[in-house]
Amino acid sequence: MAKKSIRIRAKVKKGVTEVKTLISHPMETGLRKNKKTGKKIPAHFIQEVTCEHNGKKVLGADWGVAISKNPYLSFKFSGGNKGDTIKISWADNKGKSDSAEAKVR
Repeated sequence: MAKKSIRIRAKVKKGVTEVKTLISHPMETGLRKNKKTGKKIPAHFIQEVTCEHNGKKVLGADWGVAISKNPYLSFKFSGGNKGDTIKISWADNKGKSDSAEAKVR
């Protein structure tokens, strides 16, 4: 993808790192119909999301059609220091994927 689809913010406070992400993705269920043609819009949704902290996986999630368009994800984990690297990756049912990195503040 030419344009990054993931925005990340990560902050550490008292040994707990809070990560907030916003992912740009259509998240189609495959159940909606095109109003003009009446044909179903094909399913297009994120299936897997992972988060790594300095190369170590701290979150893995399997998603499906019940997740909203442009999903927001927020979570916390123990550990992390200012300057550490957080990497978020996703893969969807059409074989597309993206990843982005940010430094912990």
